[in-house]
Amino acid sequence: MVSIFDVQRKLFPDVLIVMQKRYEILKYIRLMEPIGRRSLSTSLGQSERILRSEVQFLKEQNLIDIGTAGMSLTKDGAELLFQLEEIMKEVSGLKVLETKLKEKLKIRDVIVVSGDSDISPWVKKEMGRATVARIKESLSGKNIVAVTGGTTLAAVAEMMTPDLKNREMLFVPARGGLGEHVENQANTICAKMAEKAMGNYRLLHVPDVVSLEAYQSFVMEPSIQEVINLIKSSSMVVHGIGDAITMAERRKTSPQDVEKILNAHGVAEAFGYYFNQEGIVVHKVRTIGIQLEHLKQIDNVIAVAGGSSKAQAIEAYMQQAHDSILITDEGAAKQLVRE
Repeated sequence: MVSIFDVQRKLFPDVLIVMQKRYEILKYIRLMEPIGRRSLSTSLGQSERILRSEVQFLKEQNLIDIGTAGMSLTKDGAELLFQLEEIMKEVSGLKVLETKLKEKLKIRDVIVVSGDSDISPWVKKEMGRATVARIKESLSGKNIVAVTGGTTLAAVAEMMTPDLKNREMLFVPARGGLGEHVENQANTICAKMAEKAMGNYRLLHVPDVVSLEAYQSFVMEPSIQEVINLIKSSSMVVHGIGDAITMAERRKTSPQDVEKILNAHGVAEAFGYYFNQEGIVVHKVRTIGIQLEHLKQIDNVIAVAGGSSKAQAIEAYMQQAHDSILITDEGAAKQLVRE
């Protein structure tokens, strides 16, 4: 059966173009509200003159409010945007992209948001919002949610909102601290998610990488042992996927190990494991927290990573994560399908 959108593309192509433009404006206002017109113009790459008329139209339709602090969505605007999302996925071809990527990677599910986070940093927030929606969709009565660190997971935490069904949520860090900016550490992200979701949290006060002696000492501590047991019994894990060499540098890995990763053609990293393009582990660091074998016992594993530069890393990691859900962006998805 011919879709109504296919008919519109042929008979009224301008209607879809205008609809997509206004949808993008509403979506960006939701992510950044309150936002001024000049900032909106710069972010969307549209002139202020053109944007002025669009903003006026949206205000007249009671879809946005314009205050001294900037523009924000009204209740009607938020509801319309929610209704538009699935429609716009079909119009923009993201539905087709999701299907193709799911088939190529042979994984449980794929969600693709528009844009490329390598080019537009706000796309990470859109991935964050999509991740929060999937987290809520996967919640049961009692939930232990383990989260890793990184800038993408920080965006997920920023977009977190309370669960309207008031289901019990305990957030735990999936691993120790990586020694990076505190706002991107798993402990910080875990606490922020819990605060925004109105849930509870436990922290893991240990380094990300430890020596054998330190590891044996840490795991004997009752308070640390208790958090590790909670992590192992997680009902959900939300994690990022890193580029192998970038992550090795962030961990201040020894030159010998960096050379080992390079010689083994390592391209991806997750949970302290480094993978080559076939998804084979080529190097592992001793970390306190979730291990790869633990994921097999966890019902919901959500990987969040985007940007066209991450395509190779995503494909490599997903070779051995077929029961995972991938949330990515258009930049990475198109690169993956093209390859």
